[in-house]
Amino acid sequence: MGFRIATRKFMGGLALLTLVLGAAAQEARPLIKGQTLYLPIYSHMLYGNLGKSGKASNVLLSALVSIRNTDARRPLRVLSAKYFDTNGKLLAERVPTPMLIPPLGTLELFVELNDASGGSGANFIIKWDAEQPLNPPLVESLHANMDGGKAVIFMTQSVPLAE
Repeated sequence: MGFRIATRKFMGGLALLTLVLGAAAQEARPLIKGQTLYLPIYSHMLYGNLGKSGKASNVLLSALVSIRNTDARRPLRVLSAKYFDTNGKLLAERVPTPMLIPPLGTLELFVELNDASGGSGANFIIKWDAEQPLNPPLVESLHANMDGGKAVIFMTQSVPLAE
């Protein structure tokens, strides 16, 4: 009986914490004219046990990078989207010339399933700007592998870097 009460209190507290954190994450962000963002990317992920070989198994992942203009009135410009590997080596510039994203529009970049060059610590550094302050974009990546009757799907979200 004591275990059930403790479990209910814990779960109730966890639900409350989730609501508070969720509400905090949904607060309006200030209008800005540009920023540099760091977006984690996983071209593969490790899983399983190390076993006798001392190595974990890995699964390749594709990554759909989504840069969403959340401003309903003003366009934004993506200046660059540099793709780096686990060791910080620049692999590619995915936006070689600035690209305009219209209000509520989305720019998509794709890392193919068979491109494991980035590794599990890959990342994009994305720079954007605008002529007037606007709602900052939502930048996230959807990672997926749906081979062999199994599905691995998860998302990562960008964080702003101090300049």
